[in-house]
This record gives sequence, C-alpha cells and structure tokens, in this order.
Amino acid sequence: MQYQTRQMSFGGGSVTPAVKFLLIVNVAMFVVQTVNDISVHLPLTAYLGLVPHWVLNQFYLWQLFTYQFLHGGLFHLLFNMLALWMFGGDLERRWGQEFFLKYFFVTVIGGGILNVVFLPGQLGPSIGASAGVYGLLLAYGLIYPDRVVYFYFLFPIKMKHFVWIIGAIAVYSAVTSGQSGIAHLAHLGGMVFGYIYLRGGGINPWEQFKIYQDRRRLARLKKRFQVLPGGKDDDGGPTVH
Repeated sequence: MQYQTRQMSFGGGSVTPAVKFLLIVNVAMFVVQTVNDISVHLPLTAYLGLVPHWVLNQFYLWQLFTYQFLHGGLFHLLFNMLALWMFGGDLERRWGQEFFLKYFFVTVIGGGILNVVFLPGQLGPSIGASAGVYGLLLAYGLIYPDRVVYFYFLFPIKMKHFVWIIGAIAVYSAVTSGQSGIAHLAHLGGMVFGYIYLRGGGINPWEQFKIYQDRRRLARLKKRFQVLPGGKDDDGGPTVH
C-alpha cells in the first residue's frame, strides 16, 4: 500500500457554490462599474469604494463591505478572481459554504477597518477583493502548508513559506507606501483578522487543521511500509515490508 500526499492541487473539481457566487457578483459589479464610470459624472466608486474620511465623518459604514466588489481594472479583477478560484474551492469544500462566506467577509471588513484606522484622512477610494484573497491565502497556508505554488508563476515554493513572504511584503508596503493607490493596509488587515477569527472565533477550521496534521503524520508512517496483498506471515496476517 502506498500513499502520496497531494503537493499541488488548486481549484480541483467543479466550482463550489460560494466561490461561484463571489465570482459572478464581482464580474457583474465590474461591468456595472465600467458602464457607470463612462456614463455618469460621479463614479460608483465614490459611494461603494472605501473612503476612510467618509466612513468616519459621514458614517458611510457600508463601504467597509461594498469596496470588495469594485476593482481598478481588468487585470486587478482577473488576478483576484483567479486567486479566489485557486484557493477558495478547497477551503469551501473543507469548511462548508456558510463558514467560508463568513470567513471571507470577516477578512474583507477587517481589512477595511485597518485601512480606516491607520489612514483616517484618506479621500481616495480603496477598492478590490484583495483583503479577502489575502485572508484565503493565510488560511490555505495554515491548512495546506506543504502544497506548492509557483511564485510569480516561475519559482516553486511551499504555501507556508509563501504566506510568510506575502505577509512580509504587505507589512513593508503598508509602512512605506502611505496613501498610495494600492490598499496595502487592507491586504495586511485581511490576514490579521483572518488569523484572529480562525484562532478565536472559528473553532471548526482549527479542529479540521488538527485532523489534517494527524493525517499527515499517519501518511508519513504509511510511507515507511509497503503492504503486499496475498502474502501471509507466521500469524496469518499480511506480509509488511
């Protein structure tokens, strides 16, 4: 008997319901946003994008949630949706649709909160689902630490190392970028709030993470043995080499 742990498996099988829902909503909102920006003088991003100054002074609290559905261009959208498909499916199959959506939205709102707290005077809107995507990357690295991704599509690296790298980049970018057009604080916030939620409020994924670790230990033990079917030892059992 031989056992092999999957090292790289992303988006396997059919698209899961919650991931499909998020993909459809984001693509639909991008179409609406594009048409709106062309035909309307005041763009949709002014109301649905995350503007910290307006959140604090005008109480546009819905922006902490809605900013995730807007994107700064086609490639911004494609990158986030590709990451959502690659990493979200396995997590939803493990957690279930309800917990997956709760976790994703917690990381999005958490990223928005961090952005508002540290950049309260920002007047330009922050948009994109990147906070949720970074939260998914964190969770994926915790649950599937030894699976391999290709950094910049070229360099193979284990997820646990990949998460440390993107986390360090998010911290450095948040410190040095100031009020740039990229919401680095939201990226960092997605990871921070994702970790807090998993560690504190989300018992289910951490229980499954422990189960996954037990399975990995069992798999390593199985690799040391090879069961030959049909063989008998002195006790009448199968011969193990």
